[in-house]
Amino acid sequence: MSPSDADRRGMTRALELALRGQGFVEPNPMVGCVVVQQNRIVGEGWHARFGERHAEPVALEAAGAAARGATLYVSLEPCCHHGKTGPCSQAILEAGIARVVVAQQDPFAAVAGGGIAELRRAGLTVEVGLMEPEARWLNAPYLKRVTTGRPWLIAKWAVSLDGKIASRSGDSAWITGPQARRRVHQLRGRMDAILVGSRTALVDNPRLTARPPGARTPLRIVIDSQARLPETSYLVRTAAELPVLVAAGPAAPVARCRRLRQAGCEVWVGTAEDRDQRLLELCDELGRRQMTNVLVEGGGCLLGSLFDAAAFDEVYGFVAPKLIGGTDAPSPLAGRGCLNMDQAITLEGVRLELIDSDILVQGRIPRPPTTLPAI
Repeated sequence: MSPSDADRRGMTRALELALRGQGFVEPNPMVGCVVVQQNRIVGEGWHARFGERHAEPVALEAAGAAARGATLYVSLEPCCHHGKTGPCSQAILEAGIARVVVAQQDPFAAVAGGGIAELRRAGLTVEVGLMEPEARWLNAPYLKRVTTGRPWLIAKWAVSLDGKIASRSGDSAWITGPQARRRVHQLRGRMDAILVGSRTALVDNPRLTARPPGARTPLRIVIDSQARLPETSYLVRTAAELPVLVAAGPAAPVARCRRLRQAGCEVWVGTAEDRDQRLLELCDELGRRQMTNVLVEGGGCLLGSLFDAAAFDEVYGFVAPKLIGGTDAPSPLAGRGCLNMDQAITLEGVRLELIDSDILVQGRIPRPPTTLPAI
């Protein structure tokens, strides 16, 4: 096996390990690490949970004395600062690693090339960029939050074969089958927040919970400019048990905001007069709260506004083999939309999955890659 094949094998395994932390490590990135001595893996590790040890010291501990003179593969630049854990760069130096292969530089300000530079100053061979596109794809939500201050927004909808999210009466239970709905609950279980519009909250009276619970307990958010959410809604009635945030506008009646707060909801009041601008303000607020993944579940007006603002990043579209019909039956994306077909967004990295009789179409909105300084 040539060295390049061996390197790709080591980094592929590091990326596989990193994915095991999905939903557990945020707001940290997912990171995997492999220690190889004479073409044999002697230690593996991944960042398993926020606040716990990073991937590198876990892998080095598993390798023990075999780490001396070995090659270490890691999916993201080793940290070089003291946070909840010690610096991984120091652990690598103390273990006697001879060569480090890094998939990509970490844009986080406290690292940002410092870990790589420290290892090189100590005389280690450090190579950067092996399987970088795959590493960026894996940690795209983290990279977006760190570089833009906003979370990764996932748009989710379920439609009939003729593109309707409900009948003309507004009835939408259920378009997809139980297996597809189970997949939605799995998705919810790794989110920091779930976002819906006020009409969806009023008409559907949703729970917005993961059942069974997942790795995270998402904040349930309602875009409710006038703070109209009634005390009888499921969200308000359970606010003392599971967090609810009502995102109101500056014209929301003070008495309504007070009533929701007294019922246990958090009320966040945006300052912009324009509703679409307040959505972006809310994204900034969620980023300040270190939220990485946010699921937007509708309705069509909310999803359309975010689409028009080029604000969401990924789509989970479930398609059921049903026909609803009706000129007035709603579709998942309202808003202005595209004027011409050459403005339509073509998703990248598209995956198709048959779930019982339903189809899941998953893909991402194309974005230019984040440019980091050369080191």
